[in-house]
Amino acid sequence: MRLLLTSIPANSEPELRLEEFFGDRIPPYAILSHTWAEGRHEIQSHDVQHGSYQQKLGIAKVRGAIEQARYDGHKYIWIDSICIDKTSSTELSEAINSMFRWYRNSEICYVYLSDVSTQAKGWTRGWTLQELLAPKSVTFFTSSWKPLGDRAELQGAITDITKIERDLLLGSRPLSSASIAKRMSWAASRATTREEDMAYCLLGIFSVNMPMLYGQGQQAFVRLQEEIIKMTDDHTIFAWRAKGSAGIHGLLADSPHAFADSSECSSLRTYYTKSAPFAMTNMGLHIELPLLPPKAFR
Repeated sequence: MRLLLTSIPANSEPELRLEEFFGDRIPPYAILSHTWAEGRHEIQSHDVQHGSYQQKLGIAKVRGAIEQARYDGHKYIWIDSICIDKTSSTELSEAINSMFRWYRNSEICYVYLSDVSTQAKGWTRGWTLQELLAPKSVTFFTSSWKPLGDRAELQGAITDITKIERDLLLGSRPLSSASIAKRMSWAASRATTREEDMAYCLLGIFSVNMPMLYGQGQQAFVRLQEEIIKMTDDHTIFAWRAKGSAGIHGLLADSPHAFADSSECSSLRTYYTKSAPFAMTNMGLHIELPLLPPKAFR
């Protein structure tokens, strides 16, 4: 894991320096949640390696994050655009599979909102969902790095926007207690630049790992569901509705958007303590479902 040093003299041009850590030697760090600007404005790892970042527009955001982390007493900060070498497919795959854990293990997450309206990209991008849920502490900032409040203080507004209940948002109830369909519904109104990333940004939400294979398109989300099925007996993974589709469709959804109406779906474990395992085989789905009395749904 690479971390960016915050020990930069105030009121000077930042000299970005990275240090690499392994295993249990990773020191405490702050972490940044942000959306990437279009074009080549973001500072990336190769810019730091070659010292070619001073003229990029993203330097203002990075400088603000470093100064805030230093002010809060953090020696290191993790910023995805800088700390991941995206030219290495191996490193990128490892980072994506580890990212939820990295956010969860951070001391604090700074959410940088370039637009603080309810339609800000921070609320509609796929990757920012795990960045909202994973960290122990989250503080929101405007584009000029003025604090808006922390996750608890803004919980009501965040819940209204994201439809994530208070106890799940604040971590008093584990994400795993929410049904698969409910967790999928949180991503139904979100988008990613790469189609495959709509699956990869959800790995931590469902505690699964899988290799990154770009070029698959919708098949990446099918693979995600197959991995989830291996880990759970929650039947709500099939509680989705295809929209705008014609003809025959498989048992698995093409994207989280199919779960837009599934936020109220509860796992059968809520009503039925015994649950038979199910599996996808080369012959199709093998599943046993209980017949529940109507009163169970009232």
